[in-house]
Amino acid sequence: MKTNIRSLGGWLLLTLVIAYLGFLIAAPIGALIKGAFQNGLEAAWQSLISIPFLQSVWLSFRIAIVVVLVQAVFGSLTAWVLVRQEFFGKALINGLLDIPFALSPVVVGYMLLLLFGRNGHLGSLLDALDIQVAFAVPGMFLATLFVSLPFMVREMVPVIQQLDLSQESAAATLGASKWRIFWQVIIPQLKTALIYGMTLTFARALGEFGAVLVIGGGVQGRTETATLYIFRSLDERQYTDAYVAAIVLGLFSVLLVLIADALKRKRSQV
Repeated sequence: MKTNIRSLGGWLLLTLVIAYLGFLIAAPIGALIKGAFQNGLEAAWQSLISIPFLQSVWLSFRIAIVVVLVQAVFGSLTAWVLVRQEFFGKALINGLLDIPFALSPVVVGYMLLLLFGRNGHLGSLLDALDIQVAFAVPGMFLATLFVSLPFMVREMVPVIQQLDLSQESAAATLGASKWRIFWQVIIPQLKTALIYGMTLTFARALGEFGAVLVIGGGVQGRTETATLYIFRSLDERQYTDAYVAAIVLGLFSVLLVLIADALKRKRSQV
């Protein structure tokens, strides 16, 4: 039941919510914007076009794009198997998918380091094959893949559960192949959820910090993502660089949130 905001209690509740959101969201954003331009527009512009920053953003986007593509395929397949197949250990696999939510990203990075590092369990094999995973982009990709695993699966599972099986049966009765049913009947019903899951996955991948720091090392120009660039800039007291980079990432995050919200509203109207 909706209450009338014109009542005294309604106004007090609204004021409390605005104050809460203002303290947690608006105030930090305002401080960030003020810090970015405290040395003038020219300093902020130079920070924005600096080579180290652009390199870090490019690396972040490369990793995020590849992760999104992989999760779109394998995350969707995982969701499909969990919904449409019955097998021993299904409950265990379903539970394991939530481990990335529970584990600290730093722990994730350390686990990968123990596995792929020079002295790790697979270190000797990787050296023999002349493959570097730890302190290199492949390790950062694996770390980001791990922490973003649940987003696509958890988004797709409920949508697959709600698919209208009668449409698939009707298409099969009319002689459509399984491949044609998949592309012309199933995919159109999953499209919005797929894009929504990809958007959430991209946002998570773009903002990853702890796991990529541990497994990648944050080497400037090589394994430094945008979040690691912000961390290094703060550590070196290059505050304008850090603030400007944070604003850029923040704008991308807001854009992704708006896209995700629009997709959610579109799906609820279907």
